[in-house]
Amino acid sequence: MEQALREEKALLLSGNQAAAYGAYLSRVQVIAAYPITPQTTIIETLADIMTKADWKHKFINVESEHSAMACCIGASMGGVRAYTATSAQGLALMHELLHWASGARLPIVLVNVNRAMAPGWSIWSDQNDSLSQRDTGWIQLYCESPQEVLDTVIQGFMVAEKVNVPVMVVEDAFILSHTSEVVELPDQAVIDRMLPPRAPAFRLDMEQPAAFGGLLGPEYYQEVRAKLHKAMEEAGRVLVNVDALWQKNFGRSYGIVEPYRCEDADLVLVTSGAISSTSKIVIDQLRRQGRKIGRLKIKLFRPFPFQEIQRLLGDVPKVAIIDRNCSYGHHGIFFQEIKSALYGSKKGDRPKLYGYILGLGGRDVTINTLRQVIDLTSERDEPDPETIWVK
Repeated sequence: MEQALREEKALLLSGNQAAAYGAYLSRVQVIAAYPITPQTTIIETLADIMTKADWKHKFINVESEHSAMACCIGASMGGVRAYTATSAQGLALMHELLHWASGARLPIVLVNVNRAMAPGWSIWSDQNDSLSQRDTGWIQLYCESPQEVLDTVIQGFMVAEKVNVPVMVVEDAFILSHTSEVVELPDQAVIDRMLPPRAPAFRLDMEQPAAFGGLLGPEYYQEVRAKLHKAMEEAGRVLVNVDALWQKNFGRSYGIVEPYRCEDADLVLVTSGAISSTSKIVIDQLRRQGRKIGRLKIKLFRPFPFQEIQRLLGDVPKVAIIDRNCSYGHHGIFFQEIKSALYGSKKGDRPKLYGYILGLGGRDVTINTLRQVIDLTSERDEPDPETIWVK
């Protein structure tokens, strides 16, 4: 049965199913999870794979998301590869232990299916759940397609285990999580060469005792945090190398950002997640009309790709930034990050940044929505001081 599963080179998979296959191909040893819509089918798919494959692992059904992360922390400290998945309120419940996992330098991979935060109750997509955790010390990677979800889960382990920083792989609820496309499965033998069994320098071992998580006085604590910060910065460079290796072996590359028709653009639309696919259609339509519009997709949010943003947007006259999130009392979160990256640019008043919040709570972001954003940006010489909420 396992051989038949591995010989299957392409399957029709949803984003959630792809996330599960990514864990399977990564030879995850411990899975701990609590079901929450729209994450649940990740766990269901993993359970289904277990019936077909000789997979040496431990699946732990827990009573809450807090416990799921606690189990992953214990497993990772024991030296094995650990994986979980969640959404929205579940991720919020994990908050305390997200800090613990990163501070303990544990290479856990978590798939978060973006879901709006309650109240009011919503099971549909926006990015506030994951972006609310942006300062917990987790690498964050935003995916555009089921294929990218599968590949990024595996790449996530490759990066995490290189720098000892946990990774959060993010996909849109329903738009990706429950929508299917043909997904190519990487060859297991190649993955095994790229991602060998985890061999940490230190782990919980009765034969070789070590102390973990002890009290740090003021003379040590800051230096420990500085090391985590440096490891986070290094993660961006490691991901570039991992992506290049991925392209060499499988012919697919995602980069840490992805420019599309930006070379001569006088207006660039900045996107993340599934909106990035829709935006390419819009860009192609407008290019056929003679309008010089480009699109920049941000895949890597933490660490934030400052240099790439400066290089790709520094000379663009106008930049329209899409935020499927909100930071109450401020601009959208991607807008804040991009503005910070470009602050102090030597390009004078370039670029002018236009912020838009849309698609909250799963509201559809259509071709017409994005054309509206581009038209609003083109029509105005100066940005509004406040972000525009697009209906």
